[in-house]
Amino acid sequence: MNRTQAEQLFGHAQRAAGVIAAKHRGDLAGAEALLGAFPDDAARVRGFCLLAELALSLVRAQTGQNMDELVQELTLRMAAIVLEPPPEAASP
Repeated sequence: MNRTQAEQLFGHAQRAAGVIAAKHRGDLAGAEALLGAFPDDAARVRGFCLLAELALSLVRAQTGQNMDELVQELTLRMAAIVLEPPPEAASP
């Protein structure tokens, strides 16, 4: 990867972080605009993949877990969310 490609990739990851930040502050239009600003789907995927890897690396540095442990924990948490009944299905 040359310098220009690396700069583009980090720009895509920064845009992906902006999408997440916009969503969390309730700026859905801003998040959509940032998503639309990616040049193509491949750039979007590469940006979000790099962002995920960087985020997991930050967690790894804080927790001391290795990447396999972090990915396993993340996968289990995602499965728990998917298997959790929707709030309206919960009994009173």
